[in-house]
Parts: sequence; C-alpha cells; structure tokens
Amino acid sequence: MRHVDSFEIQAPVPQSPNGVPRSAWAKGRRRVSRWHQPYTAILLLLDFGAAVLASWISISLFEKATAGFSDANDDPTWFHTVTYLLLPLGWLIVLWGTGAYDRRYLGLGTDEFKRVIRASVTVAASVSFLAFATKTDLSRLSVATALLGAMILILFFRYLARYVLHTVRKKIRHAAHRMVLVGTLPEALEVYTAVTRSPAAGLIPVAIHLTDGYAAARGIETPVPVYAGRDVLGLVREVGGDTIAVCGSASAEPGELRRLAWQLEGSGIDLVVAPQLTDIAGPRVHIRPIEGLPLLHVEEPTLSGPALLAKNLMDRVAAGLGLLLLAPLFVAIAIAIRISDPGPVFFRQPRVGHEGRTFRVWKFRTMYVDAEDRLAGLVDQNETDGMLFKIRQDPRVFPIGRFLRASSLDELPQLINVLWGEMSLVGPRPLPADDGDFLGDVRRRLLVRPGMTGLWQVSGRSDLSWDEAVRLDLYYVDNWSLAYDLSILWRTIGVVLARKGAY
Repeated sequence: MRHVDSFEIQAPVPQSPNGVPRSAWAKGRRRVSRWHQPYTAILLLLDFGAAVLASWISISLFEKATAGFSDANDDPTWFHTVTYLLLPLGWLIVLWGTGAYDRRYLGLGTDEFKRVIRASVTVAASVSFLAFATKTDLSRLSVATALLGAMILILFFRYLARYVLHTVRKKIRHAAHRMVLVGTLPEALEVYTAVTRSPAAGLIPVAIHLTDGYAAARGIETPVPVYAGRDVLGLVREVGGDTIAVCGSASAEPGELRRLAWQLEGSGIDLVVAPQLTDIAGPRVHIRPIEGLPLLHVEEPTLSGPALLAKNLMDRVAAGLGLLLLAPLFVAIAIAIRISDPGPVFFRQPRVGHEGRTFRVWKFRTMYVDAEDRLAGLVDQNETDGMLFKIRQDPRVFPIGRFLRASSLDELPQLINVLWGEMSLVGPRPLPADDGDFLGDVRRRLLVRPGMTGLWQVSGRSDLSWDEAVRLDLYYVDNWSLAYDLSILWRTIGVVLARKGAY
C-alpha cells in the first residue's frame, strides 16, 4: 500500500494550437495500448478460416447438390472462388460493418457475440437476395449448412481467442489498459475496487489524480500512487497510462469534461467516465441525448412478465429431467452416506425463500449426526463473516461428506426444491431461517427465488466475504435475465469441476 504524498504543482506546459500539451501529443501515440490491433488481426484470420471451413464441410456433405451448381455454370473455378474466397470475404465485411471488431466490445461481455449473430443474419439475407436476383439455383440445405456452420465456428473460435486473452491478462498482465483515475479519493477507490474485481476486463489502475480533498487524503494508504495539482496529461505520460477514467463528481463543473476531451484529441489516450452508478448491468442503462446533454436512463429490473414465466418453466422441466436421470447416482450416494455414518441420508434445514417464505432445503447429509451438538464448541473457529458458519477442515464432516461437498454433489437434492417451486436453478444463496429478520439491502434478495447456483458460486463461493457475497446477490436480483442465467449455469460447470471455494 502507498501513502498519499504527491501534491506538487507542475509548471505550465507549452500548448499546441488545439490546446493539447505538445509533449503529451507527441508521445501519447506511443503510450496508447495497442493490444487490440494484433488481437483484431487474429480474429480476422480466425473468422476467415471459420467461413472457409464451413463452406468446405458443406460441400463435402452435399457434394452432389453443389456439383449441380458447378456444372450449370460450366465454371468450377468460379464456383470455388465464390465459395472459398468471396463468401468468406463477405463475412469479414459484414462483421466489420456490424462492429464485431470494435475494440470496445472485444474481450468482455456478450456484445461481441451478439454482433456476430447479427452479422450472420445479414449474410444469410444477402446471399438469399443475390441468389434470387441472379436466378442462381442453389441447394438450400448446403447453403444453410455453410452459413449456420460459419456462424457456429466463428463464435467458437472467438470464444477460444477470448479465453487466451483472459489468460494473458490474468497471468502476465499484458493486453490491458493502464488507467489514471481522476476524482476525489473515495470515488477513485470505489472505481478501483470495481475494475480490479475482474482481471479479465483488462483495466489496470496505475495512479489516482485527486481533484478535491488533498489535505484529508494525506497519510491514507492507497493501492496505487496518488497525485494532486498535476497536469493530467503529463501524469498519464509519466506513469505510462493510456486511459483516463473520470470518476463521479470530477466532471461536475460545466464544460470541464468537454474541455478534457478536446485536450485528448490526437493524443491516443482514451477517456472514460465512471458515474456514481454501480452494480447496474449494461442492458438496463441507456444513453438518451437531449439537446446535447447525454442522459443516463436506468430501467427498472425485470422481476415479472414472460421472461420470468419462461425461467420458471425452464426450472421445472430441467429439475424433473435431472431427478429422473440422476436417480441411480442418488441411490449410490445414499448407500455411501449410510455406510459412512448411520443416520438419515438427507439433511433438511429451514431457509428463507421468495418474499420471506420459509421452506426446508434438501441436501445430502455430509456431517455426523451429532453435528449440531458440536457446533457450540466450534463457533470461535468460524472462518467467514456474516450469517454463515464455515470451517475449511470442519471435524464434523465425515470423509464421504467431504468429497460430496468438494464436488457439490451434496446439493443435487435441491432439484426437489426447484421442482416444487421453492428454489430456482439460478438465484441468490438460500440463507438459514433462524437468523432473524433481514434488514436493509439484504432484504432485496428475497424478491426472487434462491438458487442452486448463482453469482456467489461462480465467483468464489465460501472464499468470498459476507459483504461481497451480498453484493453479488443484489447484483443478480437487479440484472437477471434468461441469457444471464444460462451464462451462470455454463460457468458453474467449470467452477464445480475445479472445486473452487467448496468446503
């Protein structure tokens, strides 16, 4: 940790005609992060290869149908030129036009994949129109296979490229943006905490420039150096940054943010604004410009309607099928539990559910039958804060139970709760019902059904602090969607296999 200790006032820097310091303008281009350029080049090659591979697969599967097209035109060379060159190039042009190579959407979030799907629809429509306009006789099945296969392969290759990018960012901290946070110390530290939660995002704060509260900030420990009274562009150049993040009220003075944007023109330095609006997902936030004033419109969270009905239907169907398919595994686990420690196979504990209703959760028993009696002697060994009690090496857990916990198999009986509508496949954590009323922000998590898995599980589970776990639960309540649920279910598979945070 570092102490706030830099408050020197820098001498005026010579300005270029457009107000940009000459030194910053001259060196800014060399400082800007260029990771997206080779990454985009790789994506171009992967997308082109995916389109070529999809065409080859289609021709191989439907050789007779495509042969008819080739013979009809009496020019196989032209056919292969269209199939292996012009069509893949068309894919690249449409992908570029839909913003699928825009660095703002690369490496994080779902926008990149949405734009690929949008491009796929455009390519399919364009091919159909050209075939109709030129009266070309095409095999519908072969064309559909080529177009659908190209979309699937492009999405798959981009997923692999993103995985490699995230690995590089996490392991060696390359291919990232170096940020200078501008604002008051509390605002800057809040943004610092938010952007460093996910190393995969590729945002690395390297310095804080205070706009207010110089004296109050002295002597406070901070994770990065703190400065004040400096020329921001000069500071960015000094610390090797390529992005300025304006935090909260730092842009409150009329025209200040606009003038900063003018100064950055031609410098190669990015400007981002971090408003005091945290834990609200992108789909709920829209910019509505009115007379040159960009207003952030925040929509209400969707807690009812067709999407919720579809979620409930998906929960019930998946739970029913899961219980049928896993019945033999349930029997094997039940036998192992009875052999390990005579007693009930299931452990049923009261939990608080949707709208504060109490229900009894189903779980495979993993502790000895006298576990509750031994709890009082272990309270002082609790390794978590908040309402939950957790010990990594809990002596009350028998060996088979330890395996069930590590593999999360002990939670499979909660499919019964899902089938009965007491829980959901994805949702906040179900908390014990004997801890009294839930006050403050925690109560908001009761607006939805608790889940077998959720953000808490894919983000660390028992390794999380109580405050962080509550934050994730509230984030899910405010931003849930069917696509988000499917994403969490997919991430859960990897977390369970890695046994991350399970004890």
